[in-house]
Amino acid sequence: MKSALKSALKSALKSALTLLVALWLVLAFQMTAHAQDVAGADAMAIRQVIEQQLDAFAADDATRAFSFAAPVIRQLFGSPERFLAMVKRGYPMVYRPASVAFLRPEAGDGEVLQDVQMQDADGAAWTASYRMQRQPDKSWRISGVEVARTKGRAI
Repeated sequence: MKSALKSALKSALKSALTLLVALWLVLAFQMTAHAQDVAGADAMAIRQVIEQQLDAFAADDATRAFSFAAPVIRQLFGSPERFLAMVKRGYPMVYRPASVAFLRPEAGDGEVLQDVQMQDADGAAWTASYRMQRQPDKSWRISGVEVARTKGRAI
């Protein structure tokens, strides 16, 4: 009886281990596939849109900065001047970052999230999470930005 119980327990453990390994492989594959959702040309195009908007802010070019906003954002603000005024007031670290560093973009819910680490003029560190939306013409536009203060100061 003991050897039958031992054998059954050994078989159950082997099956459980096999299942765990299989689940781990599936999760690893999904994470890799997820990361590949935003690779290559799309990742570069997204970065270029954000960089171009930051360049437009640096030049106080409201029209050009507004052009990188998704239609819903353009409709919400109505004019480039109102949009730029909102960015100046509410997002000074985005309006005039001292430095920026792009993290790896992530796909989710029909959008891509692109985190950008920023340093403001006072040296404080921030993470700006850009929601990027693909347009019918396959271009990318910014549909929103959430900014959070990062602990410590940027170097």
